[in-house]
Amino acid sequence: MNGQLVVSIVTILIVLPLLLGGCAYLILLERKISAWIQDRIGPNRTGLSFGILPIKSRMLGLGQPLADGLKLLFKEEYTPLGVDRPLFVLAPVAVVIPALVAWAVVPWGGLLRVGQSIFTTAAAPLPIGVVYILATGSLAVYGVVLGGFASNNKYAFFGSLRATAQMLSYEIPMGLCVLIIVLMSGSASADDLVHDQANGVWNLWVQPVLAIIFLTCVLAECNRAPFDLAEAEQELIGGYHTEYASMKWGLFFLAEYMHMIIGSAFLTILFLGGWDLPMHQPLVGGISLVLLKAAVFAAKIILLLSLMMVIRWTLPRFRFDQLMQLAWRGLIPMAVGVLLVAAVVRFYDLRPWWHLAGNVGLVLIVLAVPRPRSGNRPVRLAGSRFSPLLTDADHSDA
Repeated sequence: MNGQLVVSIVTILIVLPLLLGGCAYLILLERKISAWIQDRIGPNRTGLSFGILPIKSRMLGLGQPLADGLKLLFKEEYTPLGVDRPLFVLAPVAVVIPALVAWAVVPWGGLLRVGQSIFTTAAAPLPIGVVYILATGSLAVYGVVLGGFASNNKYAFFGSLRATAQMLSYEIPMGLCVLIIVLMSGSASADDLVHDQANGVWNLWVQPVLAIIFLTCVLAECNRAPFDLAEAEQELIGGYHTEYASMKWGLFFLAEYMHMIIGSAFLTILFLGGWDLPMHQPLVGGISLVLLKAAVFAAKIILLLSLMMVIRWTLPRFRFDQLMQLAWRGLIPMAVGVLLVAAVVRFYDLRPWWHLAGNVGLVLIVLAVPRPRSGNRPVRLAGSRFSPLLTDADHSDA
């Protein structure tokens, strides 16, 4: 049997269960982070002790994801009248599968040496790996559209239309970010992008503006706050998944966390050097080095996921017009500007730090350009420190 095929199968058998279990515990992590931000305790009753762990460990709520999963499995499987049943059932699957198959090209531990042979730790080392991740991630929009369309609910349909417009809009600057990194590296292979950064400098240090744009697009693609307008409960009840219950409903949120993980891995590959540390470990090594690199890769992903969760529980939700304006009048022009700078640097074969100079120049230009005054007026409230009611003296002065 081909050696690379064996390594790929082993990678799949190890990574896939870890991802599915990790999604469950990401929910626990988010509930703990939200409790910490809101000065609460969070889940601390459902433990996994089995009489072995000490009392404090039993109170961490480590059994909460298992309890939540069992609850979803045993809840009533309700399908409303009038739905398009085949599409209604297909929608959650169409959201989950793109997030799962995107993992095929992620180079977890770099290159593995076995005797005289060298294998990559990606399940499917495609030469267009980053384009493959971008393409498979964009397919999730079909599941969102089908979920709203097949539900026979106008609010769910409005939510799916809103999500479609949002996801398609933010795919444009995300694609530009990928194009710029490929232009800088000269390769679309995930392995090559990580190796280039391991041999030189992380793209984060020469393209910080691009990294911020890409992180913003990942949040929007995952429908995470402050971009979670697809399920803005005060306007659209539950959004495109309003009519779903039990495990079908759970699949939508499993897909959300899976897309968060693949988005964090994608950002790590493009900007954070993948498995690389500043100490620049060797590109090729044995099983111990591969495990170390995989641990470094996973640690970066967890750090980015924690950042996404802190952003969710810190920033308020955008209005929809603000969300679209950010994409079309903010991120897309900025990404096009960075693309022009990257093309000039590549054409004249300049040093990488010219990318950073271009980033700084673009930020200064954006700050210097006059912006129209916002049409939002603060509502005056009695007793407010920021927007108090006008007094009689204020009226007379006016």
